[in-house]
Amino acid sequence: MKMVRPVISRKVGYKPEVSYFKPRGIPMLDLTEVHLTVDEREAIRLADLQGLSHEEGGELMEVSRATFGRILRNARKVIADAIINGKAINIEGGNYEIVIKPRIFMCNTCNHEWEESPGTGRPEECPSCHDDDITRK
Repeated sequence: MKMVRPVISRKVGYKPEVSYFKPRGIPMLDLTEVHLTVDEREAIRLADLQGLSHEEGGELMEVSRATFGRILRNARKVIADAIINGKAINIEGGNYEIVIKPRIFMCNTCNHEWEESPGTGRPEECPSCHDDDITRK
């Protein structure tokens, strides 16, 4: 009997309200639907929107770099299928846990620290001195 490793719950730091996309001008009755899991959407957000490496994304989702890469590869395939073949994308399910941690940034010029809301992306500049030399703590 083959032993199967348990699936670890992936950590997701952002859950937007929008969970369905469809091509414009095509009635729902005529559409085929593909499914993107919540953890796959999180991998897309971390890698493609925030520009994180597989290692950084894996750390945030609390999975290995290789697992993050597999999640991301599958998510991109689902999205490509929908875009190329005109399918609707339903985002739901998956093995995940919502964990929203405070996002604290620091300006390397004036040492100002501040918190940003989850899902807003990386700030462009320090709110105090307006320099762009900032890091996340």
